[in-house]
Amino acid sequence: MIAAAQQLQGTIARAHTPPPAPNVVAVAYVPAANAMPAQAILSSMTVCPPSAKPRVFCIQGVTQDGRSFRPSDWAERLASAMACFRPGGGAGGIGAFIGYSPYCVPTVEGSVKAVLVNEALRDLEPMAWDFVMNFARDNALRMTEVGEPPAQK
Repeated sequence: MIAAAQQLQGTIARAHTPPPAPNVVAVAYVPAANAMPAQAILSSMTVCPPSAKPRVFCIQGVTQDGRSFRPSDWAERLASAMACFRPGGGAGGIGAFIGYSPYCVPTVEGSVKAVLVNEALRDLEPMAWDFVMNFARDNALRMTEVGEPPAQK
């Protein structure tokens, strides 16, 4: 029996150095009346020039027909799956800590669980971006564009 070799680094090669991480701290509540289906947002997206600032999208835990999305910890699960996609890569070893990626952060909007997704994730890892956007589309979750991330100080 042959044991599989362990890999210390990921198997997905990076095309370029990721941009510095924006600070995503808080976002004003966006009413559900402005919510668009994930498919509409995905079809309206174009490739942004490198000079354009990434946008932030809010995936709300409410389906297009108004039902609450289950399980109740879906936002934390999704953000945990994206936790390793960080500026400069994931830190490993004894100094590593558990935390969310600055590109995919769970939050609560009013009484609705949500996930804030920074478009910079697409530049860092396109497959991770596709995973998050397809999750929203496949589950018919409401998604709003909340604009640009706050400026770094």
